[in-house]
Amino acid sequence: MNILILSHMYPNKINPVYGIFVHEQAKELVRQGCDVRVISPVAWTPFPIKYLSAKWKAYSEIPLKQNWEGIEVYYPRYLSFPRSFLLSTSGWLCYYGMKSLISQIYKDFKFSLIHAHAMLPSGYTAMILKYKYNKPVVLTIHGVDAYFAVYKYRKTAIKILKGVNKIIAVSSIIKKILDNYIEPNKIAVINNGVPTGKIFLKKSTIRNEYSSKKVILSVGNLIEQKGHLYVLKALKKLGKKYQETIYLIIGIGPEERKLRKYVIEYGLSQNVKFLGLIPHQKVMEYMSTCDIFVLPSWNEAFGVVYVEAMAHGKPVIACKGEGIEDVITDKKTGLLVNSKDSDSLVNAFDFLLSHSEKAQEIGEKGRRTVLEKYTWSKNAQKNIEVYGEL
Repeated sequence: MNILILSHMYPNKINPVYGIFVHEQAKELVRQGCDVRVISPVAWTPFPIKYLSAKWKAYSEIPLKQNWEGIEVYYPRYLSFPRSFLLSTSGWLCYYGMKSLISQIYKDFKFSLIHAHAMLPSGYTAMILKYKYNKPVVLTIHGVDAYFAVYKYRKTAIKILKGVNKIIAVSSIIKKILDNYIEPNKIAVINNGVPTGKIFLKKSTIRNEYSSKKVILSVGNLIEQKGHLYVLKALKKLGKKYQETIYLIIGIGPEERKLRKYVIEYGLSQNVKFLGLIPHQKVMEYMSTCDIFVLPSWNEAFGVVYVEAMAHGKPVIACKGEGIEDVITDKKTGLLVNSKDSDSLVNAFDFLLSHSEKAQEIGEKGRRTVLEKYTWSKNAQKNIEVYGEL
């Protein structure tokens, strides 16, 4: 089966972990017999736009084509605007940016199905291609679409949802939102997974640096909704009770300066370390060495980082009412806390740090749950079943 994947979220030269979950799925589809090509549209940056900021200059340095771990990936340019300006038109703009490329690809690669990720721009573009090439379209909704696009661009979003053949929601909570706009039987829930081949099983040297400390780890963009600030507030409230605790933060984003300011203000300079953006496999190594993984994020569709940490046998702290509730049963396979609530986090940290055997038990149950049900292999099998139905 030949599958054309459209996703603006995909690893590239300037950000090798961007949309890593789409890439992991693509690799597993290939392992299970599909032939795959990926088109990942990139903002067009002609002179002098590429000199407006480091971000736009970086876009200009992404090659037009690259083989990414065995996957053939194309990066066509399309007209895009900062701050999601005119986002509702991005599907058309994306189509015009890639239509000649797709026509060229189709000569040698007769794709039988289009799998798009996110409503805008890829979902809309795929809907246009559906009629041009008479091919069915599967659209995966990862979260931002459900929390943002269907509210701000409702007319466009509903047109996309109705125009594609099948919708995959990455969690039950996303399906519940989408059920308000289209017939529920058009939506399948297929959770994202963990790449079992990347679970770090060796002895890590990272632990040597923190041998006498309890390591708490977060992995996520440094934006408000990831909840890093509430972790800092919780650590401040815990005070000297767990003085030998260190909080490692992996990720970059606009909130970094603000978070660093609070670290100093809360007297946590010796207990918090910002690690920045690091390669995915290195992230997995950090997961293998931490004692607790925490990401009190809200509006979180699923959160692959949670299942990755769980696959390493770590007790995970996440928020109630989010997509990860498909996986975590509170106090059995992880801990669920109230969002935007540092006191709830204090209780979770206190429980795990003072009950090491129970923490290990929760981590082990979480690991078994993930490896039995939430791997990319399981995910690909379910996606291929959907393809077959179409």
